[in-house]
Amino acid sequence: MAITLYVPRDTTARALGADRVAARIERGARARDVALNLVRNGSRGLFYLEPLIEVDTPEGRVAYGPVTPGDVDALIEAGLFEGRQDHALSLGLTEEIKYLKRQQRLTFSRIGITDPVSLEDYTALRGFEGLKKALSLDSQAVVDEVKTSGLRGRGGAAFPTGIKWQTVHDQPPGEKYVVCNADEGDSGTFADRLVMECDPYMLIEGMTIAGLATGADQGYIYLRSEYPLAHDILDEAIERAVAAGYLGDNILGSGRTFHLEVRLGAGAYICGEETSLLESLEGKRGLVRAKPPLPAIEGLFGRPTVVNNVLSLAAVPFILDQGGQAYADYGLGRSRGTLAIQLAGNVKRGGLVELAFGTSLSELMEGFGGGTLSGRPLKAVQVGGPLGAYLPQSQWDNPIDYEGFAAFGGVVGHGGVVMFDDSVDMGDQARFAMEFCSVESCGKCTPCRIGAVRGVEVIDRIRAGESADKNLVLLTELCETMVDGSLCAMGGMAPFPVQSVMQHFPDDLTPRQAATAGGTTC
Repeated sequence: MAITLYVPRDTTARALGADRVAARIERGARARDVALNLVRNGSRGLFYLEPLIEVDTPEGRVAYGPVTPGDVDALIEAGLFEGRQDHALSLGLTEEIKYLKRQQRLTFSRIGITDPVSLEDYTALRGFEGLKKALSLDSQAVVDEVKTSGLRGRGGAAFPTGIKWQTVHDQPPGEKYVVCNADEGDSGTFADRLVMECDPYMLIEGMTIAGLATGADQGYIYLRSEYPLAHDILDEAIERAVAAGYLGDNILGSGRTFHLEVRLGAGAYICGEETSLLESLEGKRGLVRAKPPLPAIEGLFGRPTVVNNVLSLAAVPFILDQGGQAYADYGLGRSRGTLAIQLAGNVKRGGLVELAFGTSLSELMEGFGGGTLSGRPLKAVQVGGPLGAYLPQSQWDNPIDYEGFAAFGGVVGHGGVVMFDDSVDMGDQARFAMEFCSVESCGKCTPCRIGAVRGVEVIDRIRAGESADKNLVLLTELCETMVDGSLCAMGGMAPFPVQSVMQHFPDDLTPRQAATAGGTTC
């Protein structure tokens, strides 16, 4: 009987040598005349253990990692093909790994378990059950289920998904669209990529349900060009879904239609903003549109459009399959369901952690992350991407939820958590926030276009000791102008990191600190 062994095929695992590991395993099996069924699955999201390989045994899948190509021969000699645990890289049963076992995986319940493009694997784990349920309901009932779940946009804005769908649903019949924002550009984030590379049918199913709910029959995945593997996997999955009747004309014999295409972005961070994305999707320069009208009323090509993040749409199959209340049973306050937290930066155990809203940064960074990779004390953490505030230790025990974080100036955003040890120069980080905005601004509004450039100049003067007190006042006023006067969140949030440094790490902006600081930043 053939031995089934799993080696991940996602970008992270491949970057760390997974393809060479797979080749060495196949060569070892041939040399020993072992019948091998090698499955290229997706990552489990435990990046600190990648490449993580698994072997099927009667007791369940057992794991080994991180495995390099040079480890393979010794692993085979130690009984890899038999699932023996006589090697230093042996981790025991995969499902018993503490980092994984402590999570509450609803959206990411399949990643790492299946071959990403296998329809048989997907349907064996309740894939397309949500779509079948949606086909049995009228469109309003589908919208109501999403409302019941309390799902909010996971791309950063946290707008209630059901309300957005209701708005599009209520527009007069005619051409409507579903657009997935897969332009994942926040520093330290990778959850969207894991969905697309490890469980693409979940996104396809979620978008199809959105089409059924709102009356749209065309969808587009706006994918960042830096994700070539996700592009290949999505294209293959879409083709297979159409061939099997889950997508396209006459879905599962229902007479309903939904078509889906992948369109590539061009590396502009601003196209993560929904109206700029729509401009780019129409073939124009990615400039932010003034609102109103909202995209739900006049979106792509002037038609009603649902624009949701990958994680928002990926949560929908569970909600339709298990019911909106089953999803709403997780979470805290108005933040319902689970959040995909991505641990990155100076972290010992980086990776994906899916938990219900309400956990703390301390638990994430220490309990899951294991502290810093450098072994030095933590100094700051940035949550919510490059536009999120830098949070000091005094704020690490607050429960993570949208309203709670907003109350002290924090941003949950897309769930990225970037850790910094005590060697970081927070003055440099404040300057980076303004510089990032100056480079990535679409240029349409003056507070963002000019304000970010002036922000860099003012910070440089402060750190050079040029009228530091007066320039600190000027920097404060500049940040307030950008927050209040910018057309979109790009300029409106770029000051948040700067303001947090001024509030919590003021010494790092002084000339003395600028002259002496050094070391790693993340």
